Amino acid sequence: QVQLVESGGGLVQAGGSLRLSCAASGVTFSWYGLGWFRQAPGKAREFVGAIHGGGGHTIYADSVKGRFTISRDSAKNTVYLQMNGLKSEDTAVYYCAGRYNSDLSLKRVEDEYDYWGQGTQVTVSS
Repeated sequence: QVQLVESGGGLVQAGGSLRLSCAASGVTFSWYGLGWFRQAPGKAREFVGAIHGGGGHTIYADSVKGRFTISRDSAKNTVYLQMNGLKSEDTAVYYCAGRYNSDLSLKRVEDEYDYWGQGTQVTVSS
C-alpha cells in the first residue's frame, strides 16, 4: 500500500524556518511526482511545489518561490520542504501528495494526485 507521512510541522515566529518531511512507502520512488499542498482555514487547498523522485527537478507556486525549497533523499524515500522567511499567511495544514508519473512531468493541481498524507500543521506567529 502506498503511504505518505508528513512530519516537522509546528509553531514558529515570523521570519523563522521549518523543515517538513514526507516519507513515502509502497512506491518506486523514482516513478513518482511528489507535491506539497497547503490549506488554511476557510481556504481552498493550494499548490506549494513539487519534485520528481526520479529526475529531481522542481516547480513552485509564485507565492513561495525564493523562500521555500523542495529536495529529496532517494535512499530514504523522503522529500523535504524547507521553508525560510515564514510569514503569517503561510499558516496552514501542509500535505504531501503523490502521483505516479513515468514521463517526469509535474503537476500543479490537486486532481492530478492520487495519494495523500494526513497533513502537518504549520503555524506562524506574527
